[in-house]
Amino acid sequence: MRKKLHLLATGALLLSTASLADAAGITALVGGRLIDGFGGTPVDHSVILIEGERIKAVGTEDSLPVPAGATVISTGGMTVLPGLWDAHVHTGLLGHTDYDHWDKTYGITPRLAKDVMPASAHQLLMAGITSARDLGAPLEAIITVRDRINRGEIPGPTLYVSGPFIQHAPYPGTEYERWGVNGVKDARAKVDKLAAAGVNIIKLIDQDLMQEDEVKAVIDEAHAHHLPVVAHAHRPNEIRMGLKYGADCFEHTGLATSPGYPDDILAQIADRTAKGNLPPLFWTPTISVLYNYEYLRDNAMQLDDAGWQLDVPPDIVADIKASMRHPGQLSYFQIVPLRHPTLEHKFHQLQHTGVVMLIGTDSGVPMNFHSTSTWQEMDTWVNHLGVDPMQTIRAATYWPAVQMKVDANYGSVSEGKFADIIAVKGDVLRHIDLLQHVDIVVKHGMRYK
Repeated sequence: MRKKLHLLATGALLLSTASLADAAGITALVGGRLIDGFGGTPVDHSVILIEGERIKAVGTEDSLPVPAGATVISTGGMTVLPGLWDAHVHTGLLGHTDYDHWDKTYGITPRLAKDVMPASAHQLLMAGITSARDLGAPLEAIITVRDRINRGEIPGPTLYVSGPFIQHAPYPGTEYERWGVNGVKDARAKVDKLAAAGVNIIKLIDQDLMQEDEVKAVIDEAHAHHLPVVAHAHRPNEIRMGLKYGADCFEHTGLATSPGYPDDILAQIADRTAKGNLPPLFWTPTISVLYNYEYLRDNAMQLDDAGWQLDVPPDIVADIKASMRHPGQLSYFQIVPLRHPTLEHKFHQLQHTGVVMLIGTDSGVPMNFHSTSTWQEMDTWVNHLGVDPMQTIRAATYWPAVQMKVDANYGSVSEGKFADIIAVKGDVLRHIDLLQHVDIVVKHGMRYK
């Protein structure tokens, strides 16, 4: 009898030890108001259990017990939400205002993958960006940095990369990151080469300067490789060509100082979005970099923020600062005050066509920093363009994951998905600009902030 009791006690002890060992591998986020990404009513006093890289369970303090021995992170008084996406970044840029100088000094040197891109990636992650589409960069450098992040060697968001732009002909001096096409055979070969290198997406620019059969070849070949195509939307014929041949997503608000989109383009977009048998048509307006320029020009103290200097070598910091000495004199922005009055109308025109809009920022272009660009885009949508805060959050979480066809693993806080979660003190549905100070960043179950 004593031997039997001893065995029972030993078994119970072993079971208890095993339970504690299991619990020791669990992290619990407890107490916050959860916006899960699906658009429903937020969940107060939430509990999220994380095991390894993934979410084990989601509930409330009343419905989901926290296992003894779990690591508990209090999110009381915070909004908890999926890690943000930025659907249009350039990790090869850091806000320097002279492209020609930047390209020659860093773009074609080993420092791009060694210093610049890792700094950009770290800044994005610290801003709560756990996933991003990098749309335009030298192929080897961006693949290297993406894969280093995926292996856990450097901190950064999960990157979905296009590598070089595909266009009619590269601009002088940019051949290292822009690939021209010459005929249908070459167009297909360029896409095949990108696909073989492992890109996640194809980026088209200046497609209105290409032959129509070249545009069709690029898009068809990309789709044959199961790669989505994003297309520039700066000019009317760029949009028309992209729509005609099946681009999946358009980038930028575009059309310079025109007061709005031509009626035929709006009709074509509306016709495309009405086809419920097809996936949504996505659009990334990247509007805040234009909308906020005049304020930035007149309140340049923002340029001194230390966030954009994270991990950037001192000589590059000094170079960027020198390029921004006269923000009101930059040729890059001179037409922007004339464009500004047209932006709101164009944005709402796109809304009314039924496109699904994504939060993306063109982060990295002049004075548009990875550390601040995403929350500023969201703030512009909510506080200047009147977009519902929940809709804005979904445009930065759920919908980009759908666009990239990775929503089975990303884009919402739900059981089984990767634990990409951020938390912010206060109510972001009331004050969206609270996202400029993200307090907790968890990516693939690892806490980075």
